[in-house]
Amino acid sequence: MDSKANVKKLTILAVMIALDFVLSPIFRIEGMAPMSSVLNVTAAVLMGPWYALVMAIVCACLRMMLLGIPPLAFTGAVFGAFLAGLCYLTYRKNWMAVIGEIFGTGVLGSLSSYPVMVWYTGTHNQLFWFVFTPKFFGGAISGSIIAYLLLLKLSKTKQFKDIQKLFFK
Repeated sequence: MDSKANVKKLTILAVMIALDFVLSPIFRIEGMAPMSSVLNVTAAVLMGPWYALVMAIVCACLRMMLLGIPPLAFTGAVFGAFLAGLCYLTYRKNWMAVIGEIFGTGVLGSLSSYPVMVWYTGTHNQLFWFVFTPKFFGGAISGSIIAYLLLLKLSKTKQFKDIQKLFFK
């Protein structure tokens, strides 16, 4: 692969990371981050599972370091981004990326949050296995629907298709 293509990929990844980092805290409902799901699904369809995963990891680290968000920033993003990308890569359907995000964030992300928060806070009080599930599901479903509607328009543009060709050969 030539270095010009690598520079383009890294530039697009950097832009997606910046968008995710800036937009997620702005459009946030207490305990839910629907914009994170919007960017996860969009990144999955645009760049595939590995780049979407990198985007989610970098954004989670930035949120924890710079915004003081607990490790829920990590558990709430990485599973959905990766599964959305994997589902899209397998089926090449935008709605499959939506399913991957909802299952990844709503189920895997919410369930993995319990042991992470027990470790982070050092307490078992008032934390139950499914305490995060309603909020994670709510954010994932609403954000994924917005992403799907956005992708209906974006996926018809030449620029979007050109970027996809860069990542999906």
